Amino acid sequence: MNTYTYPLPLRWSDADTYGHVNNSLFLTYLEEARTRMFQDLLPPDEAGRRQHAFVVSQSLVDYRVPLTYREEPVDVEVWVLRCRGARLELGYAIRDSACTYAEAVTKLAAYDLDTGRPRRISPAELKFFSRYTES
Repeated sequence: MNTYTYPLPLRWSDADTYGHVNNSLFLTYLEEARTRMFQDLLPPDEAGRRQHAFVVSQSLVDYRVPLTYREEPVDVEVWVLRCRGARLELGYAIRDSACTYAEAVTKLAAYDLDTGRPRRISPAELKFFSRYTES
């Protein structure tokens, strides 16, 4: 499987009073990795980005093991599960060499923010996502 891997630095403020990362932050970690992955895909201008946006329609996170704060980053791996029409489904794993802390899936819709409507995923976007498709 081809994955995009983002080495995510943990922030001291991510830890709660028990010393582990609050589960609500895992969605932020997924967003940060996805945003980094999409940097090479999105147009450089604001108008182009608005017309070629992706919006999250559903997120599902399976928390496996508590993640405690530490100096070393964790890897957020991202890959494409499905890409068709206006729908994009991404898989994720938050892990290090010893442990998987969470696995997740997000469903996204290709969206034109100017019209407020879904749009079809473009051929250039399909080509980009094919790099990260399970096979």
